[in-house]
Amino acid sequence: MAKPSDEQQRALAGLLGLGSHSARKSHYPELAARLDELEAERNRYKWLFENAVQGIFQASLLEGMRAANPALARMLGYQDPQDVLFSLADLASNLFVGGAQELANIGEILRHQGSLHGYETQLRRKDGSSLDVLMNLLLKPDQEGLVEGFVADITERKLAQERLQLLNDELEQRVNARTDELIEARDAAEAANRSKDKYLAAASHDLLQPLNAARLLISTLRERKLPDIEQVLVERTHQALEGAEDLLTDLLDISRLDQAAVKPDIALYRLDELLGPLVSEFQSVAEADGLHLRVHMGDYAIRTDLRLMTRILRNFLSNACRYTDQGSILLAARRRGEMLSLEVWDTGRGIAPDRLGAIFLEFNQLDVGRAADRKGVGLGLAIVERIAKILEYRVQVHSLPGRGSRFSIEVPMSREVPLPISLATPQPGTGNPLPGRRLLVLDNEVSILDSMRALLGQWGCEVVTATDQASALSALAGQAPELILADYHLDHGVVGCEVVRHLREHFAQAIPTVIITADRTDQCRRSLQRLGAPLLNKPVKPGKLRAVLSQLLG
Repeated sequence: MAKPSDEQQRALAGLLGLGSHSARKSHYPELAARLDELEAERNRYKWLFENAVQGIFQASLLEGMRAANPALARMLGYQDPQDVLFSLADLASNLFVGGAQELANIGEILRHQGSLHGYETQLRRKDGSSLDVLMNLLLKPDQEGLVEGFVADITERKLAQERLQLLNDELEQRVNARTDELIEARDAAEAANRSKDKYLAAASHDLLQPLNAARLLISTLRERKLPDIEQVLVERTHQALEGAEDLLTDLLDISRLDQAAVKPDIALYRLDELLGPLVSEFQSVAEADGLHLRVHMGDYAIRTDLRLMTRILRNFLSNACRYTDQGSILLAARRRGEMLSLEVWDTGRGIAPDRLGAIFLEFNQLDVGRAADRKGVGLGLAIVERIAKILEYRVQVHSLPGRGSRFSIEVPMSREVPLPISLATPQPGTGNPLPGRRLLVLDNEVSILDSMRALLGQWGCEVVTATDQASALSALAGQAPELILADYHLDHGVVGCEVVRHLREHFAQAIPTVIITADRTDQCRRSLQRLGAPLLNKPVKPGKLRAVLSQLLG
């Protein structure tokens, strides 16, 4: 092996800290080999320093830049790395955009912490433009004030972030604009829906007035002996009017339920108060269809809205009669913990499992064969579902095709059971109390007055008609009627309840009264409760009217 040169011997002495005495031992082969290894290592680091992609530099906190690699020079717009070896004063003015203050802050951090990682700043290029960089700085612990740094150009990343932020801002603006449009569209739709509901309510009320008159006239004809051909025509007309009545009633109820105009009036009732009138109403309906209606009540009391619960059970019973060709229908109450399950069973055709989820949709009907056999438009169970949500009750359906169905609803049960009261249904054996009774009919529609006069006259009643309080007093000629049938809404904003009060005061008698109206609002219902008068909704069903009159006059 060749003997190391004098320059190599001096470099080795400086690297290893050897004095002149040690240098004289350079003729040892081990020292020569070690010198070659160190030289190779130095060349490797030098190559990495000069060819690194990131900028690398060495600087002094007291003097400024001492070394820089070509990557840092190119990054700053210089050809030669020597051009970026700025003094401490030039660093503040020529390199750091933040100036002397930023440079002082960096030095302070390095003195206290020894390093600074992930530091983002801007450096000034040769042409005066700025460059976004990420720096990692390390203070050499064994050499006072000596700093080694690594610099990465993050200008493209910053620009991408700015573009992304701009896109996000634009997207947010678009989302906000679209949200505003959707809010406006929603508000317009809600306004249109409210307008539709108001129009539907008004139109339904106006349509029910002539329909009520027509139903009364048809009922009068149905009770007369007519030739067979005319009797068939009358019966078909009756069925058509009945279908139109059911449709308008359901549409009006759906409208009120959708606009949250129905508020439940929860009170304590005996179970027979709820089920008794329904049994009386559907007993004849079931018999007419060749069905047997069975009842299992029990001595229970429930807390509910009597009117809304009656509507639910009436729909259950009506569907049971409609979709049962033969067999029986059971109306039952079963105790389930603190709840009472009110159930309607039938032996009808049943419902396929894949149809159970659709039966509560609007305008959905089961297949009943020919179109002529279908009744209604499929709103009954949609109304049931909405009422159940208002009352917060659970509705359940269980059905087996070909064997029948069970519809049930769970109602809160009360431990307190009120004393029995007389049922609101006429008792058998009382005879016919209507012939010869003097009745006052009060309505602002002349067609309804004529229809009511014909129907009640056919039942043997003496009928006095009037359109307002003045004409009523004139027609009565000082003799009080035995019963008043009054419309709720009269002309000029007058309410029938007010006229009834005046007539009762005038004759000093608590004259029995029935209010007939197409108004289904809670305000109307509360007025009737204060008056103590039963309510019949238009169009009036003659059978129900006769039952109520028989009870009040019997």
